[in-house]
Amino acid sequence: MSEHLILVDNIAQWKKNFPDYHVVEVRDYLVDPTWSTRRDLRVLNLCRDTDYHSPGYYASLLAEARGHKVIPSVRTLQDLSRKALYSTELGDLDKHVDKLFRDSPTEITRFEVLVCFGRCEAHELRHLARAVFEAFRAPLIKVELRRGRVWHISGIRSVGLKTLRRSQEDLFFEAMAGYLRRPWRNVRGRRNMRYDLAILYDPVEKLAPSDRRALAQFIRAARTEGIDAELVTARDFGRIAEFDALFIRETTNVNHYTYRFARRAASEGLVVIDDPDSILRCTNKIYLAELLNRHKIATPASVILSRDELDRAEEQLGYPMVLKMPDGAFSTGVFKVKDRAEFEDRAAQLFHDSELILAQAYTPTEFDWRIGVLNGELLYACRYYMARGHWQIADHSKGKVREGAFDTLAPEDVPKAVIQTALKASNAIGNGLYGVDLKQVGRKVLVIEVNDNPNIDSGVEDKVIGVELYQRIMREFLRRLEARGR
Repeated sequence: MSEHLILVDNIAQWKKNFPDYHVVEVRDYLVDPTWSTRRDLRVLNLCRDTDYHSPGYYASLLAEARGHKVIPSVRTLQDLSRKALYSTELGDLDKHVDKLFRDSPTEITRFEVLVCFGRCEAHELRHLARAVFEAFRAPLIKVELRRGRVWHISGIRSVGLKTLRRSQEDLFFEAMAGYLRRPWRNVRGRRNMRYDLAILYDPVEKLAPSDRRALAQFIRAARTEGIDAELVTARDFGRIAEFDALFIRETTNVNHYTYRFARRAASEGLVVIDDPDSILRCTNKIYLAELLNRHKIATPASVILSRDELDRAEEQLGYPMVLKMPDGAFSTGVFKVKDRAEFEDRAAQLFHDSELILAQAYTPTEFDWRIGVLNGELLYACRYYMARGHWQIADHSKGKVREGAFDTLAPEDVPKAVIQTALKASNAIGNGLYGVDLKQVGRKVLVIEVNDNPNIDSGVEDKVIGVELYQRIMREFLRRLEARGR
């Protein structure tokens, strides 16, 4: 029996010329006890009526209860049931719609678009169709556009197979076939796999948090814990509800799709690392500076600057000092200034993009500590050395990135003060996976920043404990998944 199950209101809706899929009437799916015992099913709910208490609604509800993967999910049906619930998703889409239609004839005031698994008939609306499907994962979505003061989306609803016109059937079945061809583990391969994990990565990111060999280690470690791990990219936003957990392995930012992935996954009930709160707290250096100060965690002397406060930073910190953009990563957006002229010039550049910037006392050291922490416990310890002839670990000044050397140490070889300070800093953020950067100056230990998606590369962070590092992370996912189940 096929893993793909298609639900329709009436079997007669599936015409003789339609593709050969396993098709079942929705009422049979609801009342036949056989379906309660089936596992590893991917259910496409093509019912016309999916309102609350309707057969289509109960089909999605029971599919989730039975452990079947189903679109649309009950959450999607609820989101689409009232505009107040989905209107927050429409801001950017409305702008796109108005740009497309603003030059249309004035007599045209209304337009409907049928989205089939993220595709539509009009080529110029393909980006809109994909975005709608990513936001509301349903096989068939009708989008209503209206002209008011500007063109906007006036309604979005999930519709059934009966909505298809004959001219739209080829598009629908081609889009459906493409959707069903996406990776789907067979029964034999999944026999001992209890959970599904999505690992979000960017295949072209130059300074990714994990290299390909490390990603492969994560997948192998997951399988030893009964977790089926799959690499996903930004294009898989609409699939997140198919998984039980999300592991983000690309550089995060609040104003970035990684944060949207984390939020969507958390709202769907997935176990998420990096969780949205950790991304919010770690990626903004000004927030982090205030948080660490409130928890009385030592940092280099810092001043949060607005445009008129250069004098205060100069008086409190002196030169040289370090200026930081709130949301820089991998040593980007961080600059050392040696005098007032350089200070004013660099600050003017940074204030062009942010109302506030962070100034810190320059604290030269031969290396920075990076302490990896998972759920409040030490995971690994590294020393990252400054790039040759440069004051940072990564030198971006000449176009091509140069990085310094590293060494990885056993916990017993790391000063206790470094570990204790790192754990205190990470606990102030949450219970996720963090990389705490610290400087040691004599007996003083200063926290530079806390990273929500720290580097874990093969041959670097895993150099001491090897595959155990990956296994510990996957065991933490398993622990959280089982706790969620309870």
